[in-house]
Amino acid sequence: MFCYQCEQAAQGTGCTKMGVCGKTPEVAALQNLIVWGLMGMSFWAHKAREKGAIDAEIDLHLIEALFTTVTNVDFDPESCAAVAEKTVEMRDRAWTLFEKANGGPYTGDVPDAAAAWACPDSRDEMVKLGREKDVRRFNSDADINSVQNILLYGCKGMAAYADHAHILGKDDREIYAFMHKALAAIAESKLGLMDFVNLCMECGQTNIKTMGLLNQAHIENYQKPQPTPVSIGAKAGKAILVSGHDLKMLEELLKQTESKGINVYTHVEMLPAHGYPGLKKYSHLVGNFGGAWQSQYEEFQKFPGAIIFNTNCLQRPADTYKDRLFTWGRVKWPGVKHIDGWDFSEVIAAAQKAEGFTEKPDKEILTGCGHDAVLGLADKVIAAVKSGAIKRFFVIGGCDGAKPGRNYYTQFAEKLPKDTVILTLACGKYRFNKLDLGDIGGIPRLLDVGQCNDAYSAVQIALALAEAFDCEVNDLPLSIVLSWYEQKAVVVLLALLSLGIKNMKLGPSLPGFVTPNVLNFLVENFNIGPIGSVEDDMKQMLG
Repeated sequence: MFCYQCEQAAQGTGCTKMGVCGKTPEVAALQNLIVWGLMGMSFWAHKAREKGAIDAEIDLHLIEALFTTVTNVDFDPESCAAVAEKTVEMRDRAWTLFEKANGGPYTGDVPDAAAAWACPDSRDEMVKLGREKDVRRFNSDADINSVQNILLYGCKGMAAYADHAHILGKDDREIYAFMHKALAAIAESKLGLMDFVNLCMECGQTNIKTMGLLNQAHIENYQKPQPTPVSIGAKAGKAILVSGHDLKMLEELLKQTESKGINVYTHVEMLPAHGYPGLKKYSHLVGNFGGAWQSQYEEFQKFPGAIIFNTNCLQRPADTYKDRLFTWGRVKWPGVKHIDGWDFSEVIAAAQKAEGFTEKPDKEILTGCGHDAVLGLADKVIAAVKSGAIKRFFVIGGCDGAKPGRNYYTQFAEKLPKDTVILTLACGKYRFNKLDLGDIGGIPRLLDVGQCNDAYSAVQIALALAEAFDCEVNDLPLSIVLSWYEQKAVVVLLALLSLGIKNMKLGPSLPGFVTPNVLNFLVENFNIGPIGSVEDDMKQMLG
């Protein structure tokens, strides 16, 4: 196998025997086959779109299948094989769609991924074929191949956000059109280096639209998030823990557990759910349990209730909680009960059977500081900047992970001067979100903007401040320090780059799929750089 799509890739270059995430060589090969099939499907879907023909089922399969291949999502070979088979069926459907719209067969060159290859009958043969579709073989030019992988991983991350939005009834055909165009371009591999760089910038712009669509879906369904203190203690009673990103799934679970004597806790990226009025109205949504995703193996053994994952960040479960662990949506693990649809009665039954918590009070942490909430304080914030009470803003966020070096982000937050404000998002905040950093004239020094997709909120805050001070974003007293782990972090980075934002720091290590020449391009054009020592980086940013 070979996989280097996440930050914890073995030796920083790629997993070749077993995924550090727990992905087996069999699953890695099947996911390669899914991507290969999607490239072929997208070739025909893109050609059909140029003729005015669109198929909503093809678009939906695109985002669901891509999401399946995101890190820490689907570890089940049976499931991945089924997705690969369906992808080939959808490729043929897209091909037929094109020929019908075209009034006849295509007369140009057809890339290998879009040709009439059949999905093998046996899983062993599917795995054998998938092993041949190594992502390092998209292009013989290493730098072009590198940018093609950045584009692919950007599309994977965007597919996750588009899937969340779709579940809440929001779709944008322009988003799907871009993703088909991007995967078709990788399949054909005819474009030059800068053409693919431009597609990466377009991917970033399209992701801003996608994150905006998801933000709109959240607000329409659950209202604008509000700053909300959240308990990290335990309330006496039966318990269910919800991990992931999908708010609709949480809402349905809250409805079904109402008046059943079961308390619901959030985990990792579900923490921001507490800020939405449409969700925090449920009195049995009582708190947040645990730290970031990589600590789940130890922490879940201490959770005395049922646990359900609705998006990525799943790890190999321990036997001590595997029988009360459930998955939903695209997330799957062999031998773990998967919930199809919206009936959570099995999860509820497992919670009722489990021991439950005894009362254990603890401190509260703040969430719900989205752009609407922060911009509601705009006059106060601007006045604090003009008076010198706030000297600088820092965006410190992104993915957390298990690799050494991530204590950098804790130390950075701890050592920042007291006249600075931190905007944070995604699970990287668990490195410092329990610190008491105080406030500046009533403005909390640590503002939890939300999930990784709420990078949209951080962007809106930055743009609003730039407008208020009549300057460019890069001229603001603002520094961005990012931590990355998987493909959603890749597409968030592309979104920031597409806005022309410069001088960002990225860590804890640089992606294995970025060649030295591509890295030099990013340094020369955006002055992006790796994190160094806390003291040196802070001195540079504070001037």
